[in-house]
Amino acid sequence: MSAVRIIQTTPFDGQKPGTSGLRKKVKTFAQPHYLENFVQAIFGSIGEVGGKVLVLGGDGRFHNRTACQTILKMAAANGFARVMVGRGGILSTPAASCVIRKYRTFGGIILSASHNPGGPDEDFGIKYNIPAGGPAPEAVTEAIFARSKTITEYRIWDGADIDLDRLGTQQLGPMAVEVFDPVADYADLMQTLFDFDAIRAAFKAGFRMKFDAMHAVTGPYAKAILEGMLGAPAGTVMNGTPLEDFGHGHPDPNLVHAHELVEALFGADAPDFGAASDGDGDRNMILGKNFYVTPSDSLAVLAANATLCPGYAKGLKGIARSMPTSAAPDRVAAALGIPAFETPTGWKFFGTLLDAGLATLCGEESFGTGSDHVREKDGLWAVLMWLNVLAVRNEPVADIVRAHWAKYGRNVYSRHDYEGIDSAAANGLMDHLRGLDLKGKALGAYKVAFNDDFAYTDPVDGSISTQQGIRIVFEDGSRVVFRLSGTGTEGATLRVYIEQFEPNVTKHHLDPQVALADLIKIARDVAQIEARTGRAEPTVIT
Repeated sequence: MSAVRIIQTTPFDGQKPGTSGLRKKVKTFAQPHYLENFVQAIFGSIGEVGGKVLVLGGDGRFHNRTACQTILKMAAANGFARVMVGRGGILSTPAASCVIRKYRTFGGIILSASHNPGGPDEDFGIKYNIPAGGPAPEAVTEAIFARSKTITEYRIWDGADIDLDRLGTQQLGPMAVEVFDPVADYADLMQTLFDFDAIRAAFKAGFRMKFDAMHAVTGPYAKAILEGMLGAPAGTVMNGTPLEDFGHGHPDPNLVHAHELVEALFGADAPDFGAASDGDGDRNMILGKNFYVTPSDSLAVLAANATLCPGYAKGLKGIARSMPTSAAPDRVAAALGIPAFETPTGWKFFGTLLDAGLATLCGEESFGTGSDHVREKDGLWAVLMWLNVLAVRNEPVADIVRAHWAKYGRNVYSRHDYEGIDSAAANGLMDHLRGLDLKGKALGAYKVAFNDDFAYTDPVDGSISTQQGIRIVFEDGSRVVFRLSGTGTEGATLRVYIEQFEPNVTKHHLDPQVALADLIKIARDVAQIEARTGRAEPTVIT
């Protein structure tokens, strides 16, 4: 007798996936039928799933295990032949992309709210990645949203839970569930890209680093690769055990939330290199001894030194960056004679470029860097690439970055985040900016070349994305950008990006907040930030 149960349901408002899937509070996902409705909407929007293989896993946050069990039972009831699930329900986002691509599965479901806090009163998230390994494009997410608004029933297998901690194959009715080591395939891939012998020799010679896993998903990966395969001393990985609430921390690798790492790298007897990754392992922060590397500079430096790494020894096909990311990578692309692409924020926009062989390295200013090895940004990959460059060049991080600035010029850059502001106020601020005609006008000492709301036409598939961020670009190439983030679950986050190109090497030492002071004031004044949001200062400055 079939153990498939068909459950009657009604739609929930607001199940619209954002830039990285559907993110809500745990209590919202824990409502009866809420998760099930969305999962059924996924299964009903991606084509015939009968007989297919699905990858499943998440960042280990609160509700991860419960959601895994629900999704496994729904996959069985909807006809999947097999689901590959990371042991303990653990699977970093880049590792999920790796596994999807390696085993050519019918995509995967990733459970994460990325860098957002975890716990019973915090955030949870879910997204579908397509068979190419990357986030679902807008056509798919829009289809999922449309189905979520009309859903009347979902299918679920009436059976016992799977033992998520036991490696091997178990049965859930007619469907096989393969619990696999979430690290092994990813570690194998990293060995093909980077010179592990050179990195191992550097550690043996006394090179020191600290990696802050922030009690998130990258802990097991970093311990296995850095301390295991590469021979870094035990204790190199900080906060390496994934916890459901991330140890009461905020798993966002920036100068504020990774303060323990920052204190180590800017303190006495600092190690040579520091890095951190976020909740689901796709972001990274890079530090040298008493030195912070912006994500934009990180992408540019890695691109300029890519051929030092075996996986990129033949050179790069192109570099892609999100629009708010600084133009530093573009300068490297121009010097290398390869194309540079400017896309909206969201890793899915890089997918078509990577699949078409137009780009090799990609990056976002929001601490995301990656390449064509997977179809997600990849925090630990970026750390390993930096380690490869450092091992070969045998120079401090700060010296490498300063030499890069001396050669290419410095794109002085900063991001100011105003978190948790009233959504109506945030939208009103953006509408105000859209209504301005500033071309030819003077703002302080700067003359406006143009202002617009960034739109993007994909050069591969022709798809068009509009309202991707307000740009005010000045005649000297400086710019300020305003964008509302799509990754939060409560209120709105206004991100303000400030950039100015500085060719004069005698000014490269200036603190960005000092060098950009005039532009920062212009940005605040023209957007009327304090008047419209009540915020006199940003929540986070990076």
